Amino acid sequence: MIESIDMGQVNWARATFALTAMYHWVFVPLTLGLSFLCAFFESIYVRTGNPEWKKLTRFWMTLFGINFAIGVATGIILEFEFGTNWSNYSWMVGDIFGAPLAIEGIFAFFIEATFFAVMFFGWERVSKKMHLFSTWMVAVGSNLSALWILVANGWMQNPIGMKFNPDTARFEMQDLWAVISSPVAISHFCHATASGCLLASLFVVAVSSFYLLKKRHQLFAKRSIAVACVFGLLSSLFVAFTGDEHAFITARTQPMKLAAMESLWDGKKPTGLIAIGMVNPGKQPGDEQEPFAFSVEIPGMLTLLAKRSFDGFVPGINDLALGNEKEGIVGVDQKIERGRLAVAGLGDYKAARKNGDQSAAAAALSQFDAHRDYLGYGYLESVDQAVPPVALTFYSFRVMVGLGMFFILLFLAFLYLSVKDGLEDKPLLLKLGVSSIFLGYLASQAGWIVTEVGRQPWAIQNLLPVTVARSNLDTGTVAVTFFLFLLLFSALLIAEIKIMTRQISFGPEGGKS
Repeated sequence: MIESIDMGQVNWARATFALTAMYHWVFVPLTLGLSFLCAFFESIYVRTGNPEWKKLTRFWMTLFGINFAIGVATGIILEFEFGTNWSNYSWMVGDIFGAPLAIEGIFAFFIEATFFAVMFFGWERVSKKMHLFSTWMVAVGSNLSALWILVANGWMQNPIGMKFNPDTARFEMQDLWAVISSPVAISHFCHATASGCLLASLFVVAVSSFYLLKKRHQLFAKRSIAVACVFGLLSSLFVAFTGDEHAFITARTQPMKLAAMESLWDGKKPTGLIAIGMVNPGKQPGDEQEPFAFSVEIPGMLTLLAKRSFDGFVPGINDLALGNEKEGIVGVDQKIERGRLAVAGLGDYKAARKNGDQSAAAAALSQFDAHRDYLGYGYLESVDQAVPPVALTFYSFRVMVGLGMFFILLFLAFLYLSVKDGLEDKPLLLKLGVSSIFLGYLASQAGWIVTEVGRQPWAIQNLLPVTVARSNLDTGTVAVTFFLFLLLFSALLIAEIKIMTRQISFGPEGGKS
């Protein structure tokens, strides 16, 4: 069965889904954060009654609407791909994975759609307070959509609240609340939405810095920067806090991902955190090669982050892949052996039931139950397959963390000069502010690379590898789909950039300075 898998088709399916997800995540974080910024701007307008704040709110709301509309298109395609390129996945886990997505569509998206029209077209048709309420509800609805999607993703990272049914070969929901309240899902939601608020703040700072450099709409720009920097600074600090908590949870639920994030091959206690380093890309489990060409380590810091002490053992890739009897860690080769017993037991159970042999079915089911926790490993061929791409995960993590620290300093600098009323005299800082939006997107994408690449080869952690989750399509079909989506999404992105830049060039007063 394993030999029949077409890895070319699997890799094209992976590439297509990654392409769609990364394009989608260009639009989503700006929607999440800018919706709240619009609500804050309008709250100031309603409180002060100053029409300048209304004009400011409507300008940022227009940019939000452009981004929102295009983001919806990529999101719909992303969800449909589960049924096209990953139909085995949809069959096996649809009972669980489909529930939060259905709730997102029925509940959260309904809130967005209902109040979106009032927010955009109700300025002169409803009262100020009703319009403000609608704006806040759009912000809440947008972020509730993210909640349910990240609950689904969190379950893939840490599958709980379910049970595998050998009669149907499907994972079935047992405890919806356990799925919703999973620490992985909650930390994912908090970290992702906070990063969206951070990115939206960078977007406002970038556009406003552009206006200050061009000596246009200066009062508008200063007001926008003042609010965005407070929002961005609080968001960036919360991103750092939730990132630390997420690393702690990852150490417990996905230790291989954490080891890849640090290129940690041999665990020890205490374990240092690599501040900077160059990974040896040729290193494999069990070999004698050095993991780094060079590295700078902060002693004991990884143990503190992962174990909340300086005394805990943080397993490395070799410990997890090859086993560590002293620490009670079972190696991947043993898990593969047990997983194949589970796969064989499941196959024998289905065959015995088909033939009406109840005694053989009971024996096969007993064998399956004894090894069911290792079912996914039964589809792996070697230990190496259980190790994610270390270099990509390692570097992506450092890009994300390094830029996150930079954003804190950036917001502090802008906020200080905003208070001192000296921003327009700092062209270098303003140029840095304009370019910061691209760094924000880089950090955002790097975070998702760590999350998704770091958990490979699993579609569902430890239970379902991507090789089994795929649809039975030929390689050429999936490859053609990839390039079609590449053209489509690139066209959507170009369209968004053109519409956005055109609207920004008009400014809040339709081009008047």
